[in-house]
Amino acid sequence: MSKIKNILFRADSSSTIGTGHIMRDLVLASQYKDSNIIFATQGLDGNINKRIKEAGYKVKLLKSNSLKEVIELVNKYNVDMVVIDHYGIDYKYEKKLKKKTGVKILSFDDTYEKHYCDTLLNHNIYAKKQKYKELVPKNCELKCGAKYTLLRDEFLKEKKRNHKSKKSKTKILLLAMGGTDHSNLNIKILKVIKFFPQFKINIITTSANKYLQKLKKYVLKKENITLHINTTSIAKLMNEADLAIITPSVTLNEVIYLSVPFIAIQTAHNQLYMTEYLKKHNYFILKKFDDKKLAQYIKTTLVEDMSL
Repeated sequence: MSKIKNILFRADSSSTIGTGHIMRDLVLASQYKDSNIIFATQGLDGNINKRIKEAGYKVKLLKSNSLKEVIELVNKYNVDMVVIDHYGIDYKYEKKLKKKTGVKILSFDDTYEKHYCDTLLNHNIYAKKQKYKELVPKNCELKCGAKYTLLRDEFLKEKKRNHKSKKSKTKILLLAMGGTDHSNLNIKILKVIKFFPQFKINIITTSANKYLQKLKKYVLKKENITLHINTTSIAKLMNEADLAIITPSVTLNEVIYLSVPFIAIQTAHNQLYMTEYLKKHNYFILKKFDDKKLAQYIKTTLVEDMSL
């Protein structure tokens, strides 16, 4: 990465937004080792701002999603580049920021939106440069596709480890419906999995999950289910799994990187392009939760596993 003195990351996390934006921003921030990094974020309910501080970065709390506050921070800290990872910030916002400060802008995008930026980053496996031809300024640098996928060090290390033996009758299933499970699907999925007693289940979630108490109550005394809250061993848990049930989000890039079989369930509109990509390439994908289809997909993966 080229040396840039001061970088401001603008992103939020909450029980409704989720944690994915901040988590991928932390990976990108780690690539700018010689830069002074500041995160500008709101203190929304269920935020993971603590994770930013734990990573060693400054956090400046915003009162709103207004442009004025960001401009003030850009001027105060002599910011050279603003990284925007926020669905609530659009082309007009970016253009005004550029006009008033002259700062370089790197914009994340997942859904082929129009942006006014110097660099556009869509690190999803489905991303194609040509789709941005009319959506960004002429001289915008486009970084699209799996080549730019942001993966934490833990995934890079796990890739080098061998998968466990697949001959065991007990299978490990990883359930990861996002750090907040905003669609409240964990328990519904568990009610389907209970008909497959061969599975030992690991559930990944965070304290930002507003349905956490209900989930804790449901898994209580179920010896085949382990609840992992705010875990730092996601890559290890993922790499040990025989099957993962996930959302078609950042997690999917990680699962594919580790070559873990998966079933994906769309839970948000911004996952549409990933969903279409998966369907086109014959992966197991549900556009919405369907208990019968999910059970069918699980049966099929078990049959395929037995035939290997």
